Amino acid sequence: MKALALFAVAVLTAVSLHAEDPATFEVGGLTFKRPAAWGWVQVSSPMRKAQLKVPGSKPDQNADITFFHFGAGGGGDIDANTKRWLGQFRSAAGAEKTEAKEIAGKKVTLVSTQGTFSSGMPGGPTTPLENQALLGAIVDGGEGNVFIKMTGPAEVVNGAREPFLQFITDALTAKK
Repeated sequence: MKALALFAVAVLTAVSLHAEDPATFEVGGLTFKRPAAWGWVQVSSPMRKAQLKVPGSKPDQNADITFFHFGAGGGGDIDANTKRWLGQFRSAAGAEKTEAKEIAGKKVTLVSTQGTFSSGMPGGPTTPLENQALLGAIVDGGEGNVFIKMTGPAEVVNGAREPFLQFITDALTAKK
């Protein structure tokens, strides 16, 4: 009976925590509106300002979107981060793409590739994951760059490309 009561409390806690997942959140002075289908993930690292999960067709086939902001002058420049992100992949020739755009007066660098992703923390052990993709955006913000990086199965990342780009555009064009 005690085990059943503990289980019920755990389920209710999980449901109530999920119910409080934010519909909007701020990173580096930008307000992002989370699409309803994208899940909120509690961050486990103080470096991450937010994290979302984009669902795939199977429960274990999700893509992760991570957000980083280190303040003015922090986190390295756009070129160094682009190279680091692309360096986490063994990509086929021509798969790596970098594009500079301007959206709502802000400089945005889009980075994409696909291939084998070396998953893991920088400087630590990595796990090679095949058929993965990267879609990232580095927003040159007034309060420092905002780094937004989606990685996961190529099918999920490529399928979420347009919603991801609209998500970034909406944050940059949102009225304060």
